[in-house]
This record gives sequence, structure tokens and C-alpha cells, in this order.
Amino acid sequence: MSADPRTTAPSLGRLTAPAAWHTVDLISDLHLQAAEPATFEAWRNFLASTTADAVLILGDLFEVWVGDDAARADPFLQSCALVLRQTAQRLHLAFMPGNRDFLVGPAFLSDCGVHAMRDPCLLEWGAQRILLSHGDALCLDDKAYQVFRQQVRHADWQTEFLAKPLHERLALARAMRAQSESQKHSGAVYADADPLMALNWLDAAGADRLVHGHTHQAADHPLGAGVRHVLSDWSLDHAPRRAQVLRLQREGGFTRIDMTAAPASGQG
Repeated sequence: MSADPRTTAPSLGRLTAPAAWHTVDLISDLHLQAAEPATFEAWRNFLASTTADAVLILGDLFEVWVGDDAARADPFLQSCALVLRQTAQRLHLAFMPGNRDFLVGPAFLSDCGVHAMRDPCLLEWGAQRILLSHGDALCLDDKAYQVFRQQVRHADWQTEFLAKPLHERLALARAMRAQSESQKHSGAVYADADPLMALNWLDAAGADRLVHGHTHQAADHPLGAGVRHVLSDWSLDHAPRRAQVLRLQREGGFTRIDMTAAPASGQG
């Protein structure tokens, strides 16, 4: 009998913030793709102008990722890599895999100067202990996705998939995206994070705040004695336009910055 994921302690990554950090920006679910240039430009402008000491990307930076070799052959992904490389030269830039880009490899991240984060990851920052996650593993009510997730996160599946020719991987990705879009337009209600599992993760980490993306439902929710911050997705090419940065302060405060109102500014 398998263990109940709601009560199983997660295996944590850790990120200990240097004493010099005063501000950390958190983003997720940008779903960058060549077909949505306004979202790309807003992201590029944000990274070029943010005054934060670190930017942590909590998954789904890319709409799809079928292997690092695809980036070498794609001008748009090369443009994204250039933005990451330039940003990493002046601040701490880190990436956590999401459900769309879990195949982003260490070679690509290293080439861009981006640090890898495990999911979930505990940010230890002065007196603060903040748990970070993409969030998809917490959405237990999406049973079909959880079965799929368990399959594709297995090393054997990934090895077999990445061994396929690039054109075949791209075709499979297009099919999966079409299925996802069909579900989106069907009016299906997306699952939220399971409250018991989220609280268990928080307790296991000794944290009082959980930050995650994935659900595209930006909000702040009570979670036991703490709080759960849900990040915004970014979509500036279609209505309704939405894009937020969650800015954390060393003293414990936080601000949501609306990038649709001032897409070229990272100022709080």
C-alpha cells in the first residue's frame, strides 16, 4: 500500500540567502513562447530593471521544453537564454522545474549562469523560513495529471523520451499542448493545492510561508498559523492581461507588483 502523499514529509532542497540580500523577487508560469512576444518583452524588461538581489523562477518559465538540444536550434529560446545570461551576471537567478519545463537540463542552466532549485525548496533568509514550490505536486484532486506526473518524472521515461529524434519530441509536445488547450477552453475547473498536504509540507519544513505557482490563481491564503502565497501567471498578449511579481523583503514584508500596469519597471 503506497503512502498517503498528504502526510508524507517532502524531500527538501535548501537555499540559504546571503546576509547581503534585502529583496527577493518570485515569479512563475510565464509560459514563454515565440507566439506571445508581449509576455517575453515584459519578462525581459522586468529582469533588466529589477532592483532585487535575487530572482527565483518557480517553474513553467517556458511553455514547453523537449530537451536542451531544442534550445540550440531555436532562435526564440536562444533569445531567452541571452536574457537569462545577462541577468545572471548582476544578481542571483535560480530556476525550479515546472510541469511544462521539467526537462530543462543542468547544461542549459549552467550555460546561462542560472542556479537549479529542487521542488520543494526551503529559503532560509535571516529569521525567515519560506517554502517554495511550483505547486503541481500539491494539486491532488487533479488525479489524471498526478498519474501523468509520476510517469514523466521517472528517470527511465525521461531517458527514453530524450533519446527520440527532436522532430518527434516536438510533435509529441504539440499534441500535449493541444490537449491542454482543449481542456482549458472546456471550462474545466483546475484543482487547487490540497490543504492538508500544503500544511504538512509547511510543518515539515519548519516554515510559516508557502509560495507556489501552477494554479494561475494569484492570492494569499491562510495556512495554519502561516500563509500560502499563490503566484500569478503571465499573459500580456491576450485579455485579460495579467502578470505579477511577488517581492519579499528581508524584514518579512511582501508586495505584489503588477507588471501589466508598468511592464518595463521592476520597481516596487
